[in-house]
Amino acid sequence: MGGNLPRVLAEARNSIRSMVPAGSKVLVACSGGADSLALAAAAAFLHRKGEILAGAVIVDHGMQPGSLAAAQRAAEQCRGLGLAEVLLIGAHVQGHSEQSARSARYAAFEAAMARTGAGHVLLGHTLDDQAEQVLLGLARGSGTLSLSGMPVARGPYLRPLLGLRRAEIEQICRHEGLGYWEDPTNTDPRYLRNRVRHELMPVIESVLGAQVPAALARTAALARADAEYLDSVAETMLDEVLGDAGAEAGESVCDLDLERLRAMPGALRSRVLRMAVARLGAPAPDFERLAALELLVHGSKSAGPIQLQGPVYASRMAGERLQHGARPALQLDATALPTARS
Repeated sequence: MGGNLPRVLAEARNSIRSMVPAGSKVLVACSGGADSLALAAAAAFLHRKGEILAGAVIVDHGMQPGSLAAAQRAAEQCRGLGLAEVLLIGAHVQGHSEQSARSARYAAFEAAMARTGAGHVLLGHTLDDQAEQVLLGLARGSGTLSLSGMPVARGPYLRPLLGLRRAEIEQICRHEGLGYWEDPTNTDPRYLRNRVRHELMPVIESVLGAQVPAALARTAALARADAEYLDSVAETMLDEVLGDAGAEAGESVCDLDLERLRAMPGALRSRVLRMAVARLGAPAPDFERLAALELLVHGSKSAGPIQLQGPVYASRMAGERLQHGARPALQLDATALPTARS
């Protein structure tokens, strides 16, 4: 530790300052890798200055030999930085998928916040992680929100390093004298994200230039702003098409006014349909199921029912068959399989 303060370290500290109210209690999610250790170092500086109360949470997923030793070393490094409460939590992971590990990790974060009274968990995702997320979203082909990557803030989870490159983060570790752990799973080709990182991204940068990750991160920020605005408009329109027959969260049936649905711009109608399905407690429909819903809305030969997920069934209903009035509707039913409509 020492020497001139690197610009990137000042940026990391200032990013935390901009996101965390003075005096707040936070936990840094630290794996012992470069990203999370750099974040821990930046947060520890603010903690020592009395600007925030910062601790750390280290999660041992137990998915590989030596994981506990790596977690213990990360905990010792966090204590060495002067962070307050440092928790090491063992996570029970069902299976070996990335999603299973993520679910177990976030459950551990929730437990750590409850135990310490922390209001936020700081995550060490970088601009490079964001660029990779945009490419993964593009591969899924599931719309604007999919291209918007990871949010800077979602609930109690904050990502102060999203504007910084991975190489810059390593510069922080060198300045602070922090030896970081290279997680062997980060090179395992069984995980799609690793193939994007190590195989796809180098090719893209060699063809389009080294500025591509930054351009993809900007795309994510623009796409998120668009998606959030359209979603806010769609929420209002959903209430309008539900009217008096609106379904609150937890209800099992809702009727959407067909005439109003048909009059909507397509970009808003698709969001309204996804939100209506979600209100019934089911997963948002994928591209194919959403296309089937659009056909029902526009008067396909069949009036349904079609199965979504959850299970939720959708049918086009004549007005006189509805409980809440005479206007034709698209009915979403999360109870039992409805009888076929004529």
